Amino acid sequence: MSKYLEDQIRSLLAAGRVEDATTQALRELGPEILGFLSGVLGDDDGDEVFSAFSERLWLSLAGFQWRCTLRTWAYVLARHEICRFRRGARRHVEGRVPISELQEVLEAVRKTRSTLAARRSTLTQLRNELPVEDRTLLILRVDRNLSFEDIALAFADDPEVFSDDDIKRESARLRKRFQLIKQRLVARAREVQPES
Repeated sequence: MSKYLEDQIRSLLAAGRVEDATTQALRELGPEILGFLSGVLGDDDGDEVFSAFSERLWLSLAGFQWRCTLRTWAYVLARHEICRFRRGARRHVEGRVPISELQEVLEAVRKTRSTLAARRSTLTQLRNELPVEDRTLLILRVDRNLSFEDIALAFADDPEVFSDDDIKRESARLRKRFQLIKQRLVARAREVQPES
């Protein structure tokens, strides 16, 4: 997300226009976050969790303190929604209506994602064999090109109170874990590679 767009969203929030700020944030970050969620959980569950993520973004944006970038914050929220979904804490309520102000944006994001969908490669299939936490780390680093410091914040339970030492320690741990994941993927790729 560009600094210009982030500044626009800040201005909208300062003016009390939370719905407009959320809409703009979802238009900019929505396809990326939906792709991330689908990569971690699969398309159907990714769609469901994206709806929960969108609501969470809308509810939290007014209180966002800008201690990290909005993009990093979006990944924090997305990862928390993955955890809620996996724990089964997210329950559907009968007759629940989507946030009407965001419906158009959500549909546009889904259409963008479906037009950009590509066939799964061997790497994608191997990635899907990984545990969810490893898959999350791999997608954030490789597909989303986040720094290890931003990934550390995304993995934090409460990034708003994460100290610089916490970030440094967690990013070093994640960097090592990432190396181990890559080694495992290379070994698995050799196992499944057809003989010449």
